[in-house]
Amino acid sequence: MYDLSPPITEQLAVWPGDTSASREVLMQLANGDSVTLSTLRATVHLGSHADGPNHYASDGEGVGEQSLEHYLGECRVIRVSARRGERYGIDAIPDGTPIDAPRILLATGTYPDPNHFNEDFAAPDPDLVDYLADQGVITLGVDTPSVDLCTSKDLPTHNRCYQRGVRILETLQLGDVPEGRYELIALPLKLMGFDGSPVRAILRPLA
Repeated sequence: MYDLSPPITEQLAVWPGDTSASREVLMQLANGDSVTLSTLRATVHLGSHADGPNHYASDGEGVGEQSLEHYLGECRVIRVSARRGERYGIDAIPDGTPIDAPRILLATGTYPDPNHFNEDFAAPDPDLVDYLADQGVITLGVDTPSVDLCTSKDLPTHNRCYQRGVRILETLQLGDVPEGRYELIALPLKLMGFDGSPVRAILRPLA
């Protein structure tokens, strides 16, 4: 089993200007309270997370309204050739790589440390979304904080995903995962109307 989610601590990097994780302890056994009770304050785009379509489309639904089939089932991990700060397209996928699962996770290695936000990560080109969607892909996962470049304002890849019905998983830790087919389990919380949700993303090898 491979755990794709980084530890959620106050050191976990978030998008510049977004809300970092913090914990407020309201009650504590060590202080004589009957239970330990905490409040978590953080962006919903925390660590490994699912984007809700309303994050990038004005008429999109929230993350809680999405079908769970996008986040549970067979997937393929593909290690692509990508340079920092650039978009990568169909030619970044190694020759002969089958698109034989409805969920594709792309490993670029351009965002190596989840506790350090480097802005020069790579991002897939919208044409790559079309290529995958044409072969039945319904979910695109990346090992970076976004499917668009950090400097992008018009978010063409997000928008192409929306147009093609492809849902998005971001900041997956794929560095130690061999290429191949797996069962993906990356369920978002049922946050109705929210624009995203953290996920505990794991992969289990298929027998």
